Amino acid sequence: MADKDEKSRIETKAEVQGYIQNLIYALEHGARIDFQPVRKVDVTRDIRYSNKYTVEDLFPNEDPLIALRREIRKLKVEEYIQTVKDLNHPRRSEYREFGRVYAEKGDVYIKIRVEVINLYGGQTVFVMSFHYAVNPLQNEFFPYA
Repeated sequence: MADKDEKSRIETKAEVQGYIQNLIYALEHGARIDFQPVRKVDVTRDIRYSNKYTVEDLFPNEDPLIALRREIRKLKVEEYIQTVKDLNHPRRSEYREFGRVYAEKGDVYIKIRVEVINLYGGQTVFVMSFHYAVNPLQNEFFPYA
């Protein structure tokens, strides 16, 4: 997770709720999911903390994109952590970070953004991270818990 400084901010509860509502609307109206099961960072990371491992472990025998669409639609304001700038692509929309506990499995760190990718309103939900948290998620990470 990013440090809470100029690269990140805490949105108001109403802003987070609005973001989640817009996210759900986009998913229910044809937004596609863009998900990288394997990322460059995974080369140096314990495989348990990779997107691929986490999604396969939590949702065995399911299409990952269907499982992610379902899980993202369940996001709650109480799971919001912070909003962060994309330092590699500053013109793109910000990421929202969330955390969720899956009983008997562990804490999952979720980092997403929604973008309009064409003139006709087509949207893509970029799922940057959906992996077990390297460090346990603590109550103080969640401003609206």
